[in-house]
Amino acid sequence: MEIALVDAGEERRESFTRFFSEAEPRLRHAFIARYGLDVGREVTADALTYGWEHWERVRAMDNSIGYLYRVGRTSFRRYRRKPTGTGLPSHREPWFEPALPGALAQLSERQRVTVVLKHSFKWTFAEIADLLGISIPSAQKHERRALAKLRKELGVEIHA
Repeated sequence: MEIALVDAGEERRESFTRFFSEAEPRLRHAFIARYGLDVGREVTADALTYGWEHWERVRAMDNSIGYLYRVGRTSFRRYRRKPTGTGLPSHREPWFEPALPGALAQLSERQRVTVVLKHSFKWTFAEIADLLGISIPSAQKHERRALAKLRKELGVEIHA
């Protein structure tokens, strides 16, 4: 009986480790895009901790990563008092347009998450739609609208 418990615990650990390898970078990118670097990392850790604590239920879900994304959004409430950012470095770093963080902050959450995941992290529309729980055409619409707003705000042509 004791051997069976050890094997079950080891299998649980291994299956979660495989899931973690896939889910952690995707969740981290999404939460950083949504809440900024520091809070995004904290929310990612919270969501994955919940996933481990409820692994038997989470692993049986069709969209485990999407579910943990929603768990992370709920855990964000604890961090609300902390300032959120765009997940991009400060304006002192020369590799991007200095007005970009402000322009991104003016987008809706879904538009900002979509455009950052698509253009900074090279996610597909299918991956973004799955994470946000929306259709692929909706994700495409959010990207088009976000790019149009960014073009107008920055006064530059942004190519997709």
